[in-house]
Amino acid sequence: MVLSALRGALGFLSRVPVGHSERSWAAFTETPAAFPLAGSLLGGLVALPFLAAGALPSPVVAAAYLGSVVLVTGVNHADGLADVGDAAVVHGDPAERRDVMRDTTVGVGAVLALGTALVALALGGLAAAALPVGVAVAVVVASEVGAKLAMATLACLGTPSHDGFGATILDGNGPADLVAVLLVTLPIAALASPATAVSVAAGLVVALFVRHWATTTVGGVGGDVFGATNELARVVALHAGVVAWHLLGEVALWTRL
Repeated sequence: MVLSALRGALGFLSRVPVGHSERSWAAFTETPAAFPLAGSLLGGLVALPFLAAGALPSPVVAAAYLGSVVLVTGVNHADGLADVGDAAVVHGDPAERRDVMRDTTVGVGAVLALGTALVALALGGLAAAALPVGVAVAVVVASEVGAKLAMATLACLGTPSHDGFGATILDGNGPADLVAVLLVTLPIAALASPATAVSVAAGLVVALFVRHWATTTVGGVGGDVFGATNELARVVALHAGVVAWHLLGEVALWTRL
């Protein structure tokens, strides 16, 4: 069941050629813990460029990281962020905002959301490349797990805005399933230092924020909201891990003085 759910998660969350089947998809939708499990594997893949941190210039490593994120995870979730960006900047009730999210026209909100996320991810990658290699890899892996933890949290705590993908993921899952999700993330949270724990926890914070925004603004969680959450949580988790590492270093320095 777990392996089938993991296969379904990888098939949905990435471009890893694991194939698709109704069985694995059904297992995935019934197992929110598959989100962070898949995140740990995907995080390992997108973190590979950071093995060259120190040997190559940091901008090169950061650019390779951006490329690996696109190569490994695809653009589906970025499309969700674009749709949510358009919905966030228009005026209207939840139904009208959902209509905007379904519109294929790319508006200024989409451009701003995608552009900001891309720049922030690049800067986060640049900052991570300046960390010790082991820490950089651990923080990047943890940020990917944090992003998937955010999606799993929505799957457990969200309410669907309409019939569709979001409703499929949310159906049958509830707050009790979040316990297994959190247990799965613990090994990654403790991977290298408190910085990785901060990265993972940041994903949870983003999920709670997005859940509140989605409930009050677009009437609940849909497929686009899931995608946007993944992209936003990755960025926030990466920066949170880098900041935590530096702050902890400063604290250690002051305690020695």
